[in-house]
Amino acid sequence: MGTARTNEFRKNAVRIALTSGLSRKQIADDLGIGMSTLNKWITTHGDTDVVSNEDRELALENDRLRREKCRLREERDILKKATQFFASQKL
Repeated sequence: MGTARTNEFRKNAVRIALTSGLSRKQIADDLGIGMSTLNKWITTHGDTDVVSNEDRELALENDRLRREKCRLREERDILKKATQFFASQKL
């Protein structure tokens, strides 16, 4: 009983880590396991059928979009600061 449940738990943890977009630290904390344990499980189960190709592709696209969103926010913040700076300058 314990082994099957443990294997299912491990596979679900790997699936969540590879598709949720959450940090591995957050996932490990939420599941009550150590980061090294989660990373070991990902190494062991990451290339199996735990995550479908479609889910893996969606996760990669989500990661790309998150990075782009972060970059765009940084650019927006720079433009806001520049606008404020130039607005405060007397001509």
